[in-house]
Amino acid sequence: MEGNVSRDPTVGETGRARVAEPTRVLPITANPAALGLAGFALTTFVLSFFNADLVSSQGEPVVLGLALAYGGIAQLLAGMWEFRTGNTFGATAFTSYGAFWLSFWAFEQFFAKDIKDPAAVGNAVGLYLIGWGIFTAYMWVASFRVSVAVNLVFLLLAITYFLLGIGNAGDSSGLIKAGGWFGIATAVVAWYASFATVTNATFNKIVLPVKDLTGIGNR
Repeated sequence: MEGNVSRDPTVGETGRARVAEPTRVLPITANPAALGLAGFALTTFVLSFFNADLVSSQGEPVVLGLALAYGGIAQLLAGMWEFRTGNTFGATAFTSYGAFWLSFWAFEQFFAKDIKDPAAVGNAVGLYLIGWGIFTAYMWVASFRVSVAVNLVFLLLAITYFLLGIGNAGDSSGLIKAGGWFGIATAVVAWYASFATVTNATFNKIVLPVKDLTGIGNR
């Protein structure tokens, strides 16, 4: 049991200790972190290509399906399953970012049209993204007791949110493009963390390191 838990790059020291308790009734049969990281990575990757102006904005609605199904619902489910493992960090992160993508989908589908002034849209979206940047920044601090891979994801994501937030609020296409590039980097690192989780669990050994920061081992 403890060997399986230690391969989760999102589990902090407290989560590991709780999962290892011998009083558990239901065994953990799969690691939800792999799903949560993958859903976050793919949705972020696709949206960031539009933010970086690498593809035509006319195709941007393709992000909405991902935001609803993969980044939203699938990641939200991963967060719920992390609660069951006792992983407070993973549960908070995946549930929150699942809710982020669902709120993004809902705003684009139903509420953005109600804001008539384009400047007001930019200010509102900027405030929304900066708020998520603040949340991500304190999760980044907590991730110093998780793993290097996850710590880097949260550092890059915090930068992404602040660039996009300030860029939208100030109507700066340069900052938005920069945020898109940082978003792509965030997605790549999150994919690596997901890949490591799946591969290490499948091979039942450390194939791809995530560099544990809890002091339990160097993975």
